[in-house]
Amino acid sequence: MAGIFEIAQAGDRAYFFKLTAADGTVVAVSPLFSSIQGAAAGITAVRENAATGLVVDRSEAPGRKAATSRAGGRAIAPPQVSRRAGSALAGSVAASS
Repeated sequence: MAGIFEIAQAGDRAYFFKLTAADGTVVAVSPLFSSIQGAAAGITAVRENAATGLVVDRSEAPGRKAATSRAGGRAIAPPQVSRRAGSALAGSVAASS
């Protein structure tokens, strides 16, 4: 099962979204948006960029120093995602009240 994006309200005029994995683990929480439309646009941006984004390893791997003292890090190519898996998220935006 694919992850679920949920839009929630924080206060009178603020909205955010969270991405929850199939097992209920919260994977990501967005910053606050001033409208539901802004939160929905944020979800769209995450969908468009997550599958193609580079993974940068800033951890301390055996045999090398941690990358915390300098900019950059080791770029790791993202895993290949099938179009079918990506399209499973297409209908998963749910607004909660």
